[in-house]
Amino acid sequence: MTDYIARKVARAGTWSGSFDRCVMTYDERFLRRKVVKTADDDALLVDLAQTTSVNNRDAFVLTDGRLIEIIAASEELYAVQGNLIQLAWHIGNRHTPCQITESRLLIQRDKVIGHMLEHLGANVTEVFEPFSPEGGAYGHGRTHAHEHGHTAHDH
Repeated sequence: MTDYIARKVARAGTWSGSFDRCVMTYDERFLRRKVVKTADDDALLVDLAQTTSVNNRDAFVLTDGRLIEIIAASEELYAVQGNLIQLAWHIGNRHTPCQITESRLLIQRDKVIGHMLEHLGANVTEVFEPFSPEGGAYGHGRTHAHEHGHTAHDH
């Protein structure tokens, strides 16, 4: 039994006044229809029209108009330092989600990518913090892997 139903998302900065929160990892924040737990341990059915990537500080809009804030959960990441432009290129070339700051890159822990980055001269450190990677080319954000098979004739 679900306590709440949300069919819409309000983007960060466009709303105020949530009464509860959902703390979710990066992978959990990519959803269409799913029951999630709120911080108050209530069940929320998220039932969106299409698969959506929700971000830190967005909010689920309940059918009664109330709001539940979305918080990026801390998770196991690598902090990557070094020649950030070169390293970001290699990370992006492998379609790995990446959070970019002036002093470091953050990626989900993956030993193969971590070793590759170290071979490129990166300093790779394990950290545990929220993950909010960049949105993807042309602002479309995440897509399912099966949507990647486009040819030049599709565009």
